[in-house]
Amino acid sequence: QVHVVESGGGLVQPGGSLRLSCAASGNVIVINAMGWYRQAPGKQRELVAGILRGGTTNYADSVKGRFTLSRDNAKNTVYLQMNSLKPEDTAVYYCATGITMANMKTWGQGTQVTVSS
Repeated sequence: QVHVVESGGGLVQPGGSLRLSCAASGNVIVINAMGWYRQAPGKQRELVAGILRGGTTNYADSVKGRFTLSRDNAKNTVYLQMNSLKPEDTAVYYCATGITMANMKTWGQGTQVTVSS
């Protein structure tokens, strides 16, 4: 069984930056994909960014050029650096792990990101 612990998040002004971290533990050998999803009020959950063990990344069009996802395989941790944040980035952000980005099996409890002046 895999467990994930999220950290980061909070309140930031438009144009500001935040970094989210997600550390996996347990049966980490089964993890290939790690990533972040988000869900805003009244909207469906969407992929923000994902990364495979080999380093292949996938970003939502809305965050390309602003967010950077990196992975430390030795620590089973991913980091989402979010720059130039916009009010529309406000959501609960969830970390997830799995074999593929399309089939994530383990989810964190979520961390709130609020972008507001």
